[in-house]
Amino acid sequence: MTAITFPRPGHLTALPPLSLYIHIPWCVRKCPYCDFNSHQAKSGLPEDAYIDALLTDLQSELPNVWGRAVETVFIGGGTPSLFQASSINRLLNGVRSLVKLQPQAEITLEANPGTFEKEKFQGFKDAGITRLSIGVQSFNDAALQSLGRIHNHCEALTAVETALNLFERVNIDLMYALPNQTVQTALHDIQTAIASGAGHISAYHLTMEPNTPFGHTPPPGLPQDEAALDIEEAVHGALAEAGFAHYETSAFARPGHACRHNLNYWQFGDYIGIGAGAHGKISYSARIERTVRRRHPNDYLAAMHGKVSDGIERQTVAAEDLPFEFMMNALRLTDGVPAAWLQERTGVPATKITAQIRAAQTKGLLDNDPLYFRPSETGRRFLNDLLQCFL
Repeated sequence: MTAITFPRPGHLTALPPLSLYIHIPWCVRKCPYCDFNSHQAKSGLPEDAYIDALLTDLQSELPNVWGRAVETVFIGGGTPSLFQASSINRLLNGVRSLVKLQPQAEITLEANPGTFEKEKFQGFKDAGITRLSIGVQSFNDAALQSLGRIHNHCEALTAVETALNLFERVNIDLMYALPNQTVQTALHDIQTAIASGAGHISAYHLTMEPNTPFGHTPPPGLPQDEAALDIEEAVHGALAEAGFAHYETSAFARPGHACRHNLNYWQFGDYIGIGAGAHGKISYSARIERTVRRRHPNDYLAAMHGKVSDGIERQTVAAEDLPFEFMMNALRLTDGVPAAWLQERTGVPATKITAQIRAAQTKGLLDNDPLYFRPSETGRRFLNDLLQCFL
């Protein structure tokens, strides 16, 4: 494997913050729009075997992050809340025994209203979860049915209310531009989420991803481009009026409620990725490495239990790809990132991409502030055009 040749002997100025992502790949039912690595749970879940595999996986990564503290943990899926609270407790106890988890670490768990139980939510908190992210998608029963969700609006409201009584930080995931959705019905979803008291709302435009049922056969009644834009503007406007900062492309938060784990991704931080199909990024003094685990749960379990080798693929990021990878993350943030971070976190000085920076600024897509890489208002609206400047 060819190591990156950095432009100067100092290599990376400093290693970035480190996070841990843990993937639990099972769902009650696969949604037709979902392109994540998730698998329908057709029988009993192998919770004990999978927790063992995750901890074996984490232990195998320790030599690559030795001595570094973990700032945040995110347990995603799939539907991690399918696991028993006792399993999540054993997992987190194992994590604490293997890595230096910061005392004030943010520990997030994704949950769905369709797997909601009050006692289970309490158990997650007792295990050490500090932030719950609830995949509501809509508070409209017709919309939920069209999306293939297994919960209804009453279950969603109950789950959110229970979570807010237990956790200081709760995120509600919503989608817009749904089949047969109007500005009025989209606003009802957003206003319901705002009224709940949640401090963070993620609002995603429904997209037809390749290799999904919706990608193959889009559902009827999807809003056309102009109508979808009207919905988006109404959704963003309502959140702004309610005091939510639009701090990332699809993320809105009240002061103090931004997702620290996701911020680390966007700021080109490092993260260990464990679990079936999990991706990771690890920086060394002279290279940056991407990792990916075996995708299918059975293959992953077999690899981690020693039945097959090569359960982890590692690839060094080419030096010429680093500026684009950095910008692809950083320019999702409304406030951008300090320009000095490009060299600090990739080893590539900004002078190496002067032409690309000027092109983006000339097109009005990037602010002219020499100390920050920050998308302009136009750049935020046409993010793909902005990123094309750095390809």
